[in-house]
Amino acid sequence: SDVEINALVRGSSIVIQKSIREGFGLTVTEALWKRKPVIASPVGGIKRQILSNITGLAAFSTEGCAHYVRQILNNPLMGKRLGRAGYAHAKENFLITRHLRDYLLLFHAAGGEDEPIVYLK
Repeated sequence: SDVEINALVRGSSIVIQKSIREGFGLTVTEALWKRKPVIASPVGGIKRQILSNITGLAAFSTEGCAHYVRQILNNPLMGKRLGRAGYAHAKENFLITRHLRDYLLLFHAAGGEDEPIVYLK
């Protein structure tokens, strides 16, 4: 259930998403939003979420994934840094408010400098 998944992610030190194929990957987004360091396969939409060594770590193999797990567990500050950057990246790029902002800016630009068609306060 959603409650159990939420509890698992919140209680995790690291979230791992090893996929062969993936769409957008909400598991990754949820972990980023909860400031958890993420190790994931760079496939599908995960590539847009995990900016390697910035918002998470891209593991191409099982051995690479294990290496990154050891690295984060041995360096908790690295995990915190990845978690903070991942949260900021998810907030800036993957919330509906970002799409709303983009549409409003588009309408504003379409109105020209003298007559904006949307007034932002």
